[in-house]
Amino acid sequence: MNKALDIGNITSLSGHDRSAGIVAAFPGHDADETYGIQLFVRDESGECTSRFERFRPFAWVNEALVADICEDYDPEITELSGKGALNRLLFFRDWKTLRAAVRKCGRGSGRGGAKNGVQHYFINDPVQQYLMYSGRTMFGGMHFEELCRMQVDIECVVSEGFEFCNPDRPGDRIVAIGCCCAGGDVEIISDKDESGMLRRFVQFVRDKDPDVIEGHNLFNFDMNYLCRRAKLLNVKFGIGRDGSEPAVRSSRFQAGERTVQYDRYDICGRNIIDTMFLAQLYDISFRSLGGFGLKSVARHFGLAAENRTYVDAADMARLYREEPEKLQAYLHDDVVETRRIADLLSRSYFAQVQILPYTYQDTAVRGNATKIDALLVREYLRQGYALPVPGEQRSFEGGYTDLFEEGVINNVHHCDVRSLYPSIMLASDIAPENDELGVFPGLLSVLRDFRLNARRAAMEARNAAEKAHYDALQASFKILINSFYGYLGFAQGHFCDFTAAAEVTRRGRELLTFMIDWLREHGARPIEIDTDGVYYVPPAFADDAEQQAFEAAFVEALPEGIEVEFDGCYKAMFSYKMKNYALLCEGGEMIIKGAALKSRGLELFQRRYLEEVLRLRLEGRDAELAAVTERYRQSIRNREWPVEMFSKTETLQDSPALYEKKRRDSGRSRSAAYELAVASGREYRAGDQVSYYVAGTRKSVAVHEAARLAADWDPENRDENIPYYLAKLDALSKKFVPEDRQPELF
Repeated sequence: MNKALDIGNITSLSGHDRSAGIVAAFPGHDADETYGIQLFVRDESGECTSRFERFRPFAWVNEALVADICEDYDPEITELSGKGALNRLLFFRDWKTLRAAVRKCGRGSGRGGAKNGVQHYFINDPVQQYLMYSGRTMFGGMHFEELCRMQVDIECVVSEGFEFCNPDRPGDRIVAIGCCCAGGDVEIISDKDESGMLRRFVQFVRDKDPDVIEGHNLFNFDMNYLCRRAKLLNVKFGIGRDGSEPAVRSSRFQAGERTVQYDRYDICGRNIIDTMFLAQLYDISFRSLGGFGLKSVARHFGLAAENRTYVDAADMARLYREEPEKLQAYLHDDVVETRRIADLLSRSYFAQVQILPYTYQDTAVRGNATKIDALLVREYLRQGYALPVPGEQRSFEGGYTDLFEEGVINNVHHCDVRSLYPSIMLASDIAPENDELGVFPGLLSVLRDFRLNARRAAMEARNAAEKAHYDALQASFKILINSFYGYLGFAQGHFCDFTAAAEVTRRGRELLTFMIDWLREHGARPIEIDTDGVYYVPPAFADDAEQQAFEAAFVEALPEGIEVEFDGCYKAMFSYKMKNYALLCEGGEMIIKGAALKSRGLELFQRRYLEEVLRLRLEGRDAELAAVTERYRQSIRNREWPVEMFSKTETLQDSPALYEKKRRDSGRSRSAAYELAVASGREYRAGDQVSYYVAGTRKSVAVHEAARLAADWDPENRDENIPYYLAKLDALSKKFVPEDRQPELF
């Protein structure tokens, strides 16, 4: 690797112990019942061995608490330097003792007392504690290709009368398990004896010994289903490297405004990566995915094979009985697509885990502000300095966003300020007031330089694998760099500083206002500005040289340390409202951004209609809009579509019984999905999905009363509500089709 990119030389960024090849770590006890961490290490030959290291878990406390804690728990005490309130580090003989001491410090599992009266802090994860104190990171010295990875996907059949599998229903079952291993080889495990199939899978995992198990919706479906079916059938699901079964606990995953409740599984000696989570994290930045299902994600990235097999989930039981070879071909393609998605999306998290004091599994689900806090805390721990406590939270004005024009605009350009807020922080020396060691600006500066070196190395790469490696590095660092501003306003961060955050956004608004004024003064028309980027129509250029001179003058006018990138020229833009627009690229590709234009809450026919309308408007083909609207209206009137076009699918967050209790106790609003689950008499549970459509003959209906299960829809006796769906289509048409292009209604 290029020496300029040797993160081992950057202690504050990568930890102070660069032990190579650690692929997993798990807490436990040795033969003498001494507490510690079991490390799993892959050597240069590829062999994985394990060793046990004794470890004393720790907590930061204020000196005022020390006497009380010593009285009962006899910790080892280290006095810390500096001004921080958490100025003593207490080490305990094991995790149980630490937890008892923390409970004595105050209620809760982290900080006790009021926000400004914080007197203790501990990291509620023994492996993170170990990595933080030892200065080690996972996968040190390794490249992504050196990981031993396995992708897993399962196929199930569902009991008659239900739409989706439930592992606790005896009549549901797994019919095939697909595994993809190193080199892309696929193994299909299928057996009429489900117990035997599960035992074969356990042995297969033990034989292949992967460091990482990957899957799409692995937590909430495949792993959940495998573990619960094994328990139901009394099969020991011992896929851990020590032969243990996975541990499970309820957890939450945050991707932008989206919160996902999931069952987290931990496997001794192995990491679990859910590519559905990675897709949702990707979509925070790009907002381009039409859905998060495996097929949708694979098609979006062009990873689906041209001849891949598709089957209807409702046909799974028949395929298992009559065409098992087709079912296995479908599963084969599923697991191959999962590997391809993981190849694409997980590299940046592999790069991050070589820096952060987290397991690979945690790196893929933790928030960026939390990651920055971990880097800061680790360096204060290394230097023996006390931790400050979070300051008072307060509101402050955010970034500058504005919309100047609506409708269809031709010849739109985009310029982006590279890392706007980090650039402002570095150029203006803005950093947390309580960071007495200056770690925050140091990390930010190192990450920026490191990313630039990684980008340069990617451009100079000698082969595709090397380019992919450096691209992953620079992408990871870009994400972290852009999160440093967010960290200033992160109320749980030890070094948060709301005054500094407010100053950053003030300077950002000032800069962006200057950019808008400059563009207008030089003949351009701003369309939209969103925090760090501007869409605008440039003045008419005589040739490329004139355009380049315009852009060079724009760059020259900006303050020192601020860089812009002219990163897009589009044939047309449909500007609907702030952060909601569609772009037509020179090659004909259409990019749609914003929930108002691509909401997953719309029925499929609405999404397809909207895509057609947007393309026609962007291409200047408004004369065809009325015909498109009328075609969709006729399809509804003539009942031409299958139920999938006008049905909705919802996931039950509560069991039907709990839903009914909430209805009685708190007057919870009625929900169509829950009402159908209750009325069906079937054994629905939290996590089950319910697909439904609206029946009837009146436009205005209470959906929870008119809803019908999609599984009960009869194509021979159709009863979908034509006036209701026509009204939904007309509402979309009125929003996005000009009045003079509306079809005649009759």
